[in-house]
Amino acid sequence: MRQFIADAFTEKIFGGNPAAVCLVESFPPEETMLNIAAENNLSETAFVMRDGEKFRLRWFTPAAEVDLCGHATLATGFVILTQVEKNFPAVTFETLSGALTVTRRAELFEMDFPAYVPKKISVTAEMEDALAAHVVEAYIARDLLMVLDSAAAVESLRPNQSKLAELDGLIQAVTAAGDDCDCVSRVFAPKLAIAEDPVTGSTHCMIAPLWSSKLGRRKIFARQASARGGILHCEVAGDRVKISGNAALFAVAELNV
Repeated sequence: MRQFIADAFTEKIFGGNPAAVCLVESFPPEETMLNIAAENNLSETAFVMRDGEKFRLRWFTPAAEVDLCGHATLATGFVILTQVEKNFPAVTFETLSGALTVTRRAELFEMDFPAYVPKKISVTAEMEDALAAHVVEAYIARDLLMVLDSAAAVESLRPNQSKLAELDGLIQAVTAAGDDCDCVSRVFAPKLAIAEDPVTGSTHCMIAPLWSSKLGRRKIFARQASARGGILHCEVAGDRVKISGNAALFAVAELNV
């Protein structure tokens, strides 16, 4: 089994969010895919197989299969369009979240995702206790998104992971207006055995619509303020979100599986 590791949402290696991409002729047993993901010990390992003119794509954390992963989709699109089908302008993946297309736009790779409509909910004492910070607003969709009062508050945050895991949402994220961009964010996923995700495309399917509504424009320039950091170019189009970013190839390997 051939495996690539690509860093998504960055122009150079050691930045953005790394994902493993495994090219398979057919999907291995689920236990095998989970074991590979655990062995890689990255936030996501993608498995992709050709199905006629399209490809089928599945994503695994070290703990579970997930129904959507932005950075691993970008990494997979990058691998297919630069290493496998170099003349293709775009590639479409059949996934648990429906058909997802990655299109090459000069140096960027654009993904088209379903939007997560953020529903406003009440801020709770448990949220503020988990973050040890003041929460201005809170929203829920697949993930829990908490708005803080400044980019500095987002960047300096030191949450309690066990208390985060008790909150609603598959993922717990924080966001605020940015100083050098439209918005900043950080994303935590203790329920998926990920303390902090470096850059998270899927959560921006919720972050981008929220800031699009707040700022009154479709295009949102977002920065995820993790230690590795990453840049996401987002555009809200009805019930879809286009998310674009760079990627860099770190490694190619042959797995003895």
